[in-house]
Amino acid sequence: MIISQSLRQTLPSTAELPCSDDTPVDNEDQNLLPNLLLFLLASLWSERTDWYFGVDMAVYHTTGLNPRIPVVPDGFLSLGVERRKGGKSGKSRLSYATWEENDVVPILTLEMVSHQPGGEYGKKMNLYAKLGVLYYVIYNPEFWQRDKHQPFEVYKLVNSTYEQQMGEPYWMPEVGIGIGRYQGEVGGLPQELLTWYDAGGDRHLSEAEQERQRADQALKRAERLETFLRSQGINPDQLPEA
Repeated sequence: MIISQSLRQTLPSTAELPCSDDTPVDNEDQNLLPNLLLFLLASLWSERTDWYFGVDMAVYHTTGLNPRIPVVPDGFLSLGVERRKGGKSGKSRLSYATWEENDVVPILTLEMVSHQPGGEYGKKMNLYAKLGVLYYVIYNPEFWQRDKHQPFEVYKLVNSTYEQQMGEPYWMPEVGIGIGRYQGEVGGLPQELLTWYDAGGDRHLSEAEQERQRADQALKRAERLETFLRSQGINPDQLPEA
């Protein structure tokens, strides 16, 4: 939504606005899972400076009755904005005000349903549609039966209305990345996690996973070489020193 210059001059700066709505999360995954998405994206898009991923951050906009009342997604992604205000050496955002971001609204928002429903399927969905958020992801692993929905749902804004999309992982061509679930591990404990996927449906690996993968491949090559040497009557433990 493009706002007039006269209205823009009356709007508060992010320095004047709260960074969140001070509503505590009621389970640790509401912070953990969006942050894991952020950390992986920071690795995948480390060379790019035209995106921003916010976690539990207030998004201020002018589509409601009061621009000082934000919506606070569990996670959101905006494209075409600076990763840091003022460039790489700039400052971190206190909050996200669309009028300070060249009127760029998030292209994706993530809401995680918890014990206390927060209007994810109603009020927030309507607000995001009015705001113009292209993709809306709802993750509801525990209470989906209570809410009569699926554990993982992706909605796309079509003609100002959200339409549920099929398929998982779900590829978002306008974003250039896919999103879905997988069975992973955090701190030695198995857990279902959200993550990013490529266009072929393959999961993007973290740097630690890539390093483990390279180590495993190197070990397998060494084992194959040892097997070959022994098949030729050569003891790999008694090779001459170089």
